[in-house]
Amino acid sequence: MSAGDFLHIQPTELKLPFELKKQSSCLMQLSNKTDQYVAFKVKTTNPKKYCVRPNAAIVPPGSTCVVTVTMQAQNEAPPAMLCKDKFLIQSVIVEHGAMAKDITPEMFNKVPGKVVEEFKLRVVYIPANPPSPVPEESEEGSSQKSSMLENGAQNLPLFDSVSESHEESSKEKSSEALTLISKLTEEKISAVQQNQKLQQELEFLRKERSKHHGGFSVTFVVLVGLLGVLVGYIMKKK
Repeated sequence: MSAGDFLHIQPTELKLPFELKKQSSCLMQLSNKTDQYVAFKVKTTNPKKYCVRPNAAIVPPGSTCVVTVTMQAQNEAPPAMLCKDKFLIQSVIVEHGAMAKDITPEMFNKVPGKVVEEFKLRVVYIPANPPSPVPEESEEGSSQKSSMLENGAQNLPLFDSVSESHEESSKEKSSEALTLISKLTEEKISAVQQNQKLQQELEFLRKERSKHHGGFSVTFVVLVGLLGVLVGYIMKKK
């Protein structure tokens, strides 16, 4: 985090996932630690390569502004994945209630009696799909784990959309599972009711047969067959 008097700037370097022919983005958080309105402006050494939104804004007292830095798709990787691009954030105290439309380039001119704070950030390329580390029980492994946790905390803004995307997918799968369970439950209840009804009819026919001491009727045989099929269906569902 920067040590300026007007703004806290985090992170102190821009880590951009690098993948050929694909855009990548990262976030900056600019927090106003004064009791006055602060205007800021973002500049870069390579303006054609990056898109910054917003590139200038007003941060009210105690508020935070999130800035998105997007690197355009690159056709080739730099040697050793090293980037020489830099960003400059200028900040200045402005009138109370000022708005973004009130920002002018002259605001950031350095003149006697006026304080214009400047903070520089360098760009660092990181692999878009880093390999998964192999856990070890040695001290070296523990050190690597600690380093990974620290890097993960610094790059937290880069992962928010994936956690959300995963969360939405999880909710959809849970909803489908609940629908399927509900449908199977309804089918099972219906099958149990049909089974009970057939058992009652079978018991009635048995009593009738015992009264007349006759042979099995065709209806009786059919009902017994249906009962067997239904019981087999229920056991299969379970």
